Amino acid sequence: MGGLREVAAPFVVPGPSGVALRTRLGQLTDADAQVLRRVGAHLGALAGRDLKTRCRHALVHDAGAWAVRKRELTPLSSARWAGAITRATHDQWALARRGALAHIRSLEAGVRMITHRLSLPVGSRGAKKAPGGYRSRREWHAKARRLRVLEDRLTRERADWTAGRVHVVRGGKRLARMRHQLPAAQLTEPQWRARWEAARWFLRAEGESGKQYGNETIRISPDGEVSIRLPAPLKQWANAPHGRYVLTGRIRFAHRGAEWADRVAANRAVAYRIHHDTARGRWYLTASWQIPVARTLPLTAALAHGVIGVDTNADHLAAWRLDPQGNPMGSPRRFFYDLTGTTGHRDAQVRHALTRLLHWAKACGVKAIAVEDLDFTAEKTREKHGRKKRFRQMVSGMPTGRLRARLVSMADATGIAVIAVDPAYTSQWGAQHWQKPLTSTTRTTTRHDAASIAIGRRAQGCSVRRRAAPPRAHQSDVHGHRTAQAAPKALGREGTRRRLPGPRTRSVPPDAERTRATRTPNTVRDVRSERERVQDPLLLTD
Repeated sequence: MGGLREVAAPFVVPGPSGVALRTRLGQLTDADAQVLRRVGAHLGALAGRDLKTRCRHALVHDAGAWAVRKRELTPLSSARWAGAITRATHDQWALARRGALAHIRSLEAGVRMITHRLSLPVGSRGAKKAPGGYRSRREWHAKARRLRVLEDRLTRERADWTAGRVHVVRGGKRLARMRHQLPAAQLTEPQWRARWEAARWFLRAEGESGKQYGNETIRISPDGEVSIRLPAPLKQWANAPHGRYVLTGRIRFAHRGAEWADRVAANRAVAYRIHHDTARGRWYLTASWQIPVARTLPLTAALAHGVIGVDTNADHLAAWRLDPQGNPMGSPRRFFYDLTGTTGHRDAQVRHALTRLLHWAKACGVKAIAVEDLDFTAEKTREKHGRKKRFRQMVSGMPTGRLRARLVSMADATGIAVIAVDPAYTSQWGAQHWQKPLTSTTRTTTRHDAASIAIGRRAQGCSVRRRAAPPRAHQSDVHGHRTAQAAPKALGREGTRRRLPGPRTRSVPPDAERTRATRTPNTVRDVRSERERVQDPLLLTD
């Protein structure tokens, strides 16, 4: 057990803290679309100007500077629009700041790894937890040059971090760089220009409890009527009192619509965002609000009806149901998904796989799903794995964060708890202890299926190790009950059993010591047979 790291205890993942619903803004006239474009472009220009000001302030920004920013934007929009813009730009600056710190840590990890591998002899083999030296002198020199590049880049990033400088692109850096790769992106310049302008628009408003329908800027009535408070320079486009514009079409939320209607009718805060999909030519509206985090179900209560262990892989979820004692029941299930294609297609694939998983859990009556608490931030670096490009692509493509967040949100609606466990050694020990015993002529158990059993047993507090079955004579109650599992507090229960000589079960009969003491060795001569061969002299006398 000396080389194994300590396994963290499982815990129940807290439920979601917010709700977001999306619907389409249908039945819009050309005048409605024109007003939305004008408002989005005007507020987007103000948001870009405010973001520039916020980045200029860097680390010396305070509440007074924030008030000045809002005061400058109010005459050009409104007080509520100005508040929404300043908060959005501050959040964007903070997100860029966190991204810069993550980039610095990634560069530091790359510098450490290259330095370590350069210090090893060329061609030396690596260990389990650290790679060896580079394969050739040519690769060694190439990595030495890359080390200098990373060190210079790290120096610049550290200087920007100390000074509070961030690099932000409104609309997205990827979309901005796509302008130079239009043939590869299969876009024309007008199509890219439309996407770029729509991405830089600003049409979002935060809710406020106590106001009519929970939002004064973008107001939606319970019957679906949408009205927008126009900025001051665009008041001439208003078609309703108090500088408001009412859209022709009405909206309806197919999912949780009753909950949204109750919240709006009670004048509770609801935030709205309007965005335009240029590829489809459609307008969408997203409503969101905060909800109190539900009380976390105790771990013992969640595991009262068993658990379903889920192993996350690059193309499927491997799941197996366990009873309350930790024994696998039935056959494993696999829920496949395809993560190629567009972002919407990938998200839909993950959502459909989780829906099938939750339907199966509900049909089984299980109240808990165990997943690994995965974090691949340090496992997908280019410098650590080097030539293993397919492995890095596989790890990078696994939707660990998105899958867990969506699973928690979807499971909360069905009353199923999500338990996160430490992912250490689940695949290795699961394959070692469970893959072969559960493989038969009619069922092929994969390594991922065995890992799902290890995940489920770890969530239940049981050991991953499975003891070997006793002989046939010892499997009945005649010789007493023989459990096939390690005790919960057995020392070394998470490790590999030591190899000891003797029978398979290492069981000794109760009278073994007495038998050994009375047994005559085979090397001693038989005294009785020796006496029979010698004639007694007393028998020869009369």
